[in-house]
Amino acid sequence: MRIRRSLAAVIATAALAGLGLTGAATATATTATATTATATTATPASLTPGECEQGGGTVDRSNTSAAGLPTCKGGKFNGQDVD
Repeated sequence: MRIRRSLAAVIATAALAGLGLTGAATATATTATATTATATTATPASLTPGECEQGGGTVDRSNTSAAGLPTCKGGKFNGQDVD
């Protein structure tokens, strides 16, 4: 019964937005995949030591940036500040 109500709510919302039944299914599937795909695309201004290591790098305390912070050496975040 809850599934019917949820499906009816999605279809009603899509109908108000001007989409048909196929557009509602596509919009729902696209929204679900878009939120999972864009979860980790942003690059932070400075990293934590754990984030540097999770990205496959190591904290290089001998090589400091212009801000005087150590940098991440290697991996996904190579050359970024570590705070």
